[in-house]
This record gives sequence, C-alpha cells and structure tokens, in this order.
Amino acid sequence: MKTAAPAGNPLLAPADAIMDYAAVQPAHIEPALRELIAAARQAIEAAAASPEPATWENLVQAIEDPSERLHRAWSVAGHLNSVVNTPELREAFNAGLPLMSEFSTWVGLHAGLYRRYRELAASPAYAAMSPTRRRIVDLALRDFRLSGVELQGEGRETYARNAEQQARGSQKFSENVMDATDQWSLLVVDEARLAGIPADVRAAAREAAHADGAEGWKLVLHMPCYLPVMQHARDRELRRELYRAYATRASDQGDVRYDNSGQIESLLALRAEEAGLLGYRDFAGLRLETRMADDAPQVLAFLRRLAASARPSAVRDLEELRAFARTELDLPELEPWDLAYASERLREQRYAYSDDEVRQYFTESRVLEGLFGVIHTLFGVRLIACDAPAWHRDARIYSVRDAQDRELGRLGMDLYARPGKQGGAWVDSERDRRRRGAELHTPLAWLTCNFAPPQGGREALLSHDDVITLFHESGHAIHTLLSRVDEPAASAFAAVEWDAIELPSQFMENFCWEWGVLRALTRHVETSETLPRDLFDKLLAARNFQSGLQTLRQVEFALFDMLIHTEPKGLPISGVLDTLDAVRREVALLIPPAWHRFPHAFSHLFAGGYGAGYYSYKWAEVLSADAFAAFEEAATPGVDGQRDIFDPDTCRRYLDEIIAVGGSRPAAQSFEAFRGRPPSIDALLRHNGLVAA
Repeated sequence: MKTAAPAGNPLLAPADAIMDYAAVQPAHIEPALRELIAAARQAIEAAAASPEPATWENLVQAIEDPSERLHRAWSVAGHLNSVVNTPELREAFNAGLPLMSEFSTWVGLHAGLYRRYRELAASPAYAAMSPTRRRIVDLALRDFRLSGVELQGEGRETYARNAEQQARGSQKFSENVMDATDQWSLLVVDEARLAGIPADVRAAAREAAHADGAEGWKLVLHMPCYLPVMQHARDRELRRELYRAYATRASDQGDVRYDNSGQIESLLALRAEEAGLLGYRDFAGLRLETRMADDAPQVLAFLRRLAASARPSAVRDLEELRAFARTELDLPELEPWDLAYASERLREQRYAYSDDEVRQYFTESRVLEGLFGVIHTLFGVRLIACDAPAWHRDARIYSVRDAQDRELGRLGMDLYARPGKQGGAWVDSERDRRRRGAELHTPLAWLTCNFAPPQGGREALLSHDDVITLFHESGHAIHTLLSRVDEPAASAFAAVEWDAIELPSQFMENFCWEWGVLRALTRHVETSETLPRDLFDKLLAARNFQSGLQTLRQVEFALFDMLIHTEPKGLPISGVLDTLDAVRREVALLIPPAWHRFPHAFSHLFAGGYGAGYYSYKWAEVLSADAFAAFEEAATPGVDGQRDIFDPDTCRRYLDEIIAVGGSRPAAQSFEAFRGRPPSIDALLRHNGLVAA
C-alpha cells in the first residue's frame, strides 16, 4: 500500500493510495467526478465495441480499473458529506449526485455492454471460469435487466429521469432529517428541571450552552442527549417537550422548512413507476428479485408469525409497566413520553441496577480493547492503531493484520455524535479487496457511530446498548475486511443479498451477553475494577426485558415498509399515515399521538436503501441467531461460571463459510455450508425469550 496520494486533486488518487482526507475540499468533488466518469465511459465504450470475442479480461476486468477509482472518489465524498457536513460540502455533493446518477443509469441502459455480457455468458470461456466469476456475470445480467436495459424509446428516457429524481429525493430526505435534528434545541435555565438526568449528560448540555454564549443547559435531539432525558428526567413536561420535537422532526408538525411529506410522496411514486417500467406490479416485487425472500406474501407471513409469537409476551410487558406506573410513579395514564422513563424505573426496581451504573464500567478504551480481543480470538487477526490521515480529529484508523503480520485492510472508527454528522450507526466501504496478478488492493472500511463524547476530562463512557451497537457494526466491517474474494463485484457489500447482509453484524451482538467477554470489556472509570459478576447476572436477567414489545415494534416498522411498497401507484402522505395506523391496529399495543410523524424521519426507508427491505433485520436475525447457536452447541465449561464460547473449529468454519466468501455464492448456500442445514427460527425465539430455553 502506498503511503500518500499524489499532489493535486486528492480524489484522483490511484486506487492503492491512502486518501488524504484533510486535503479533500468541496471544490475537488465535481472536477474529480467528471474526469473519472469520462475515463470510465471511455473504457466501457471500448469494451462494448471490441470486435474480439468477449472474455473476462477484455470485458469485466477492462472496465473495473477505472470504475474502482470512480467508486472510491464518490464513496469518500459521500462519507465526508455524512460525517463532517457543511453547506459547501453539501452543495458540492449535491452537484455530484446527478453526475453519478446519470452515469449509473447510462451503464445500466447500455445495450452494447449488455450484449457483450450475454455473449460472454454463452461462450466456452464462461464454462471455464471459476464459480465466483460465473456468479459475477450472472448477477451483472440480472442487474442489467433490473436497470431497464431492455426498455426502448420513451421507457428508457423515463427510467433515466426516474433514477436521477430518486437519487435527489433520497438526498433531500436525509438533509431534512439532519437539519431538523440539528436546528432544534431547548435552553433550560432552571437546574431543577434536570433532576434525574445523568451527570455527564448534564455536563455536556452545560458545555453546549456555554459554546453558544448562553447560561444554562442546552438539550438537543441527538441520541446521546435525547435518550438519557427520556429515560431519566423526572420532569414530565420536559420529557413531553423533547418527545414531541423528536417525533415531529422533518414533518408538517415540526419546522415546515424541513417537511419530508413531499419527499415521501415523490419517492413512493417514483419507486412504483420504476417497478411498472420493469414489468413488476409494485416496488416490493422488484426489490425482492435480489433478496433471499421469494415474494411479499412470504415476507408478510414471516413478520406476522413473529408478531404472533411476540404478542403474549408483549401484552404481559405492557400490563406490568402500566401497573408499575400507576402504583409506583403516580402515573394513572401512561403517555408515550413516559414509556422510556417508566421502563427504566421498572427495570431498576426489578433487576436492581441502572443503565447509568453499568455505563461507569464501559470506558471506551477498555471496550475497544475487549472488542479487538474478541475479533482476534474469532478470526485470528489483530487491529493496530496506525498513523494515517482521517476526516476528523475524533476518527482513528487501525491496520488489520494477520498472524504473519500482513495487512489485510484498514478500519476507520468515528464514534462520537456532533453537529453536521448524520445520526445512527453504519459502515461504509471505501475500497473492496481486489487482486490483479501479484498486486492486491486491500479493503478500507469506515465504522461510524454517534456515542456521547468524553466529558469533564474523562474518557467516553458507553452504555451496554452502545457496546452492542459497536459490536454490530464491527460485524459489518469484518465482513468486508476479512474477505478472501479477489473480485470486487463479488464482495460482501456488492453481492450478498440485502436480507442476509445483517447476519455477520447481528451475530457479533451475541458476544455482548457472554460473561467472559463482557468482563474483559469493562474497567470502572473511577476504580478501574471490572464488572462484578452480580451486576452481570442482573444485566443478563434483564436481557429480554420487554422483548415482546421490542419485537412488535420492529415488526410494525417492517410491515409498514412492505405494505407501502406493495401499492402499485404509490401513496399520498395521508395514505402513508393511514397505512401506518392500520399496521398499528393490527400488531401494536402502544399507539402514538395523532401528531406523531414517524415516517418523516425513517431514513432507512427513504434515504438508506432499506425501502421494501426493513424486514431484513428480522430475517437476518433468524440466520445470525442460528449461526450463534452453533457456537453455543460447541461451547465448553470454563472457569468462574463462564463458558468457553470460542470453539476453534467453529470459529474457523464461520470465517471460512460465512465471512471469507463474501458474496461469491448465494447466502443460503453459505449458511448451509456452515450449519449443515437450512436456517431455523427456533434460536431467534429462544434468544428473545419468546419460547422456553
């Protein structure tokens, strides 16, 4: 790997150079894209027009070289737009969107290139290819058909226009959510209103107010502030005020400058139009062509089975919570802004610990040390901090090294919430593994979270939920970093079915409930003691606290998503809200106020690629729970009441059959190669406490 990019525009760096993030300016984006798109177009035109018989080398490989540089430049621009957003960067990114959308659509509609791929698939050379390369050709032919290549005349023009409008609409939706979140704040001048809120959250709020030149405490809607307020603030009116602000972000009920109603209507109509152009009844049918699930009825049946399994437990959860709120908290009517607060008080009473108490043990440095230890034990690799340029002072870069000290890739981590940073947690791939002869381009992945930053000179503290999130995202990163697939088009993020892509991430969450693992993740911020066994036992006992309600909530989201995308003509915003109301009447036990506008900030659906795919979280959880069950079955007794969950043979098979193969074969084949059978839902129900262990 080279040590630096050349002088000039850093986005034009060779694919094997280290990106100089600090040098990337908004003005670099559009010129780099135009130059790289021109090079990619030239290569594609040459490959499509070649008079030679189609081969892997003169077709697939010939267009991968310029495409890799273009993909990387756009990935870097998108990453910066998500984590260090400024008006100038946003403008430059938005200027690049139509260029990339037009290029992507042009490739998908390129009849000459499609003809060459069909020629390759029908040639003797195809039969002599490796299974991975044959899969890449097969997926390319499928994607051509789903990209409208067989459309003619007006249909082609409509499809191209549709693709650009969808890209713009999704970006605008994301911007509205970010802006609506960033612009809202509440200045509290009476400290008594903050009673119950953890000290570090209050300290951060005071620092935020002082940064604005104000006296008091500035509360915001970013999760490190919002969630602790909802869980711990004794001031009911304060909870109500934040709840309403959060629940109406980017909607007609909030700051109308950021109202996403029009974006939702437009995106649903465009998706329905796209499906119709390609011969599908609805967008769900189109999307499920590339998934493990067969069709929408199968998905709906799966979700409703989950709802039926969870409902008895959820009813008990809610009855207990309401009774507790009446008798212990003097809340005869449990309002939506009371749920997190009452639940936290009930959990504290029942299990005799608080989230804040547990947080004192999860110091960031110790959690990362423990996470890296788990990764080393599971996969035999080490993560070593390296001196490489990053995009923000809080981001750190790690080299991933094997037993022979060879660099397999690099992982960047950006863990803290801040203004101008998209909320949530995710992993981006800047570059996939790629081999050409003796040359190997190793993967680069960036893991992003939104945890509370350090306060008062102490290192950052994570909640147990934060730890689970970190492990989850590390699973995504490992999936790309430990790939042994040398072709980028068969990498995990390029070729694994969307409803299986969460398997490695959800799998990693399970280790956050193992005593031996969790103890190694902890060091008390003041005493340096590890997590006591009795506190872990309480945490474990509470693992499935309100799991019935949580499962119903996820099913609610997934049903809503699938149903709005089975409408053949899209929906007006009133129809979207009516669909959500109908779903809630079917599966939910808790109905929010009429002014609640959940869809307007549901970025997964409208800006994150999960449209007609949110069910994937639960679908993949079946796979991940069953995969982890293999480790449970192979576990052996350990010392101090723990079990040794890291059976070496099971670790090796999981790496070989699930992680290392990426998308080189269908996910169902990879799962069965590891487990020896198709997946079963039993482990998921058991892990969630919905059936007897």
